[in-house]
Amino acid sequence: MSQKLQEKNLSSEARAASLGMRADAVAAADLAEFDERIRRALNAAAEKKALDLTILDLRSIASFTDFFVIATGTNRRQVQAISDGVVEQLKRAGNRAARVEGYQTAEWILIDYGDFIVHVFDEKARRFYDLERLWREAKRVDVSAQLLGSEISNPKSESSDLHESSNLRSEISNVKSEISDL
Repeated sequence: MSQKLQEKNLSSEARAASLGMRADAVAAADLAEFDERIRRALNAAAEKKALDLTILDLRSIASFTDFFVIATGTNRRQVQAISDGVVEQLKRAGNRAARVEGYQTAEWILIDYGDFIVHVFDEKARRFYDLERLWREAKRVDVSAQLLGSEISNPKSESSDLHESSNLRSEISNVKSEISDL
């Protein structure tokens, strides 16, 4: 076995051990393999600063859905904002949720899209219900915010990005001139 392959295997095993999981339960986060709707849901949650974004692949162990997308918010308002962001972004893409449950209490909001379900938890409820443990036979994909930025297609257009870049350069220029005036 090559040195790089051995290091890769060791790192995934070390990661699994740190998460308290079997090594085969942690899957490589290749977001390209997931449906565009799931990537949009992840992107929307990340935009609202969701924590611990995770996908559980239930295709081999459940018949009622294919995937769980799990996110955590730090308080009631953020949990609702994450939920709102997911619903709005998918609605703009022509996908309406079959149902949304738990919005008022905002401890655990469930957004059902049929073949995938988005779960948005507050921190306490996520620890209590622990879907990752409950569905431990599912393949798990931990999705970091950094990975989201590079892998999920951003709904902004390139011209919008260029405009933002231009504005940023102009702000930097203004700050430099203010500093030189001091």
